[in-house]
Amino acid sequence: MAKNIAIIVCSGVGKRMNSDIPKQFIKINNKPIVCYTIDKFEECKLIDEIIIVTNKDYMDYFEKEIAPSYKKISKIIEGGKERLNSVYNGINAIEDKESIVLVHDGVRPFIKNENLIHIIEQTKIYNACILAVKAKDTLKICKDGFIEKTPNRDDIWLAQTPQAFKYNILKDSYDKIIENNIFVTDDASVLEACGYKVKILEGSYDNIKITTKEDLIYFDY
Repeated sequence: MAKNIAIIVCSGVGKRMNSDIPKQFIKINNKPIVCYTIDKFEECKLIDEIIIVTNKDYMDYFEKEIAPSYKKISKIIEGGKERLNSVYNGINAIEDKESIVLVHDGVRPFIKNENLIHIIEQTKIYNACILAVKAKDTLKICKDGFIEKTPNRDDIWLAQTPQAFKYNILKDSYDKIIENNIFVTDDASVLEACGYKVKILEGSYDNIKITTKEDLIYFDY
C-alpha cells in the first residue's frame, strides 16, 4: 500500500523574528515550535512517515534532541540554498514512489487533523491539492506606488501548507524546475509551471505561519 509521507521544511533562520536562535527552535512552554508542528503529523493516523529537511547546522540537534521522541521521523535531510532546493532534497529521499507527499512548513504548528485527513483523501482523487483561505480584505495590484488594478476578492485565495501531491507528478515537476533554474515560492507553483492543475481546498485561518514575535500570541501559554 502506498504511503502518505510528510516533508517538513525547517531550514529557515527566521530573520524577521529578530531572535538569537532560529524561530523553529524558540521554546513555548519549554517545547520548540517545530515540535508542535511535528506532533500534528505524528498524531495523524494517515501519516506513515515524516522526513525533516533542515540546515546542515541544525541536523545534529534534530538527530539528538528531537527525532528520538518521534516514531514516524525516518530521515533528517540537509536543506538547500532556497526553499525549493530543500523540498527537492526531501523528495529525492523518498523511497516509496507510489506515495502521496505532503510538504509543510516547520513553523506552521496549528494545522488541524481534519485538514490533514481531508487533503490526503482529496489528493487521491485530484493528484495535487493545497490548503488555502479566502482573502478577507480588498487587495490592490500596485506599481511604482500607485494602484493599477483591484482584483475580485472572491477569486483570491491565500495559500497555506501542507500542499499535497502524488509523488510521480511532484518529482517530475521539480526535476524540470530545478533543471531549468526556475524560481518559485511554493510547491503548487512548481506544478502550475509544468502544466498540472492544482485543487484548492479550504483550510483554516488559524493555520498561520509563525513569522514575527507578534505571532507567538497564537500559542496558548
